[in-house]
Amino acid sequence: MKTRAAVLWAPGEPWSIEEIDLDEPRTGEVLVKLTASGLCHSDEHFRDGTSVIGYPFIGGHEGSGIVERVGPGVTELVPGDPVVFSFIPACGKCRACAKGMSSVCDMGAHIGVGTQISDGTSRHRVRGEDARLMCVVGTFAEHTVVNQASCVKITPDVPLDKAALVGCGIPTGWGSSVYVGKVTSGDSVVVLGMGGVGCGAVQGAALSGARHVVVVDPSPFKRAEAKRFGATHTAGTVEEARALVQELTWGAMADVVVITVGVMTGGLLAPAMSLLGKGGTCVQVSVGDPAETAVELSLIDLTSMRKTLTGSWYGNANPRSDIPLLLRMYMEGRILLDEMITKTYALDDINTGFEDMRRAESIRGLIVF
Repeated sequence: MKTRAAVLWAPGEPWSIEEIDLDEPRTGEVLVKLTASGLCHSDEHFRDGTSVIGYPFIGGHEGSGIVERVGPGVTELVPGDPVVFSFIPACGKCRACAKGMSSVCDMGAHIGVGTQISDGTSRHRVRGEDARLMCVVGTFAEHTVVNQASCVKITPDVPLDKAALVGCGIPTGWGSSVYVGKVTSGDSVVVLGMGGVGCGAVQGAALSGARHVVVVDPSPFKRAEAKRFGATHTAGTVEEARALVQELTWGAMADVVVITVGVMTGGLLAPAMSLLGKGGTCVQVSVGDPAETAVELSLIDLTSMRKTLTGSWYGNANPRSDIPLLLRMYMEGRILLDEMITKTYALDDINTGFEDMRRAESIRGLIVF
């Protein structure tokens, strides 16, 4: 079939809306008609060249839609099923999945390649060339073909456009506070960055009973929005936050710091760690340049203050259980999704959406098909 998608042809270029050819789903694959796709900073990393797979490249990894056709061997889905894409496929069978770590499912290795999980070939072609897919899903398209391992079936009562946000940003942020940072009642938490992931981290910390939730972001718009999602205080810089947290905690400092900035650098680690008190945990979530390996860190502070520095991938969530859980919490009014969507865009306006992101004028932009 023919459909349309937002395509990158080279680093630094804008997204190009193209008519593409899409093959039928093969063994273990499904054809999905997209309902909505979030605009995440991870997609921007591919546009600006920080991350590279290959070109032409169809972006998008936070999305939802309706299954239209299924390929041979598909046992989990049927046409008409509403689904949310998990940006990390979860097979449920590998060693990681069996240990409850499906955020690092073995199939996740394919997201760095961008071709189909089943056979390493492409179902999407642009101007006659095979296209790579962001996180093997490519949600910046009106239709896509993906492996069933990338789809989580949801209940039909959930608004499908809002459900797209639990494919990446919400579980990544939520899990980074709840599962990785292990925020508990009375804790003081600092969240660096108030995008979609930061919004999830703030909500996770607040609902875990944190006494203080301090959001650090240079954007006045984002600092103002943070209070809606559970932030108790805000600061424009780490330096401002350090003085604020010191005052709030009578010098004890934060129990948990979650880093969710748009672009991570090695120079940000030491300032983030300085916000922690004794025995505190710093959760590093943000994506940076894959080639960067140098970090600034006080080793004596790490040791003598018994601090912990840990990475978080997808919030250490298990998508097949946590996506439905978070959507139930949304339907019960405990997780805010509608309020996260600053603005919606048509596919043709995707470059405007990313420009709004770069200007820090949105918490989450959403493409609605």
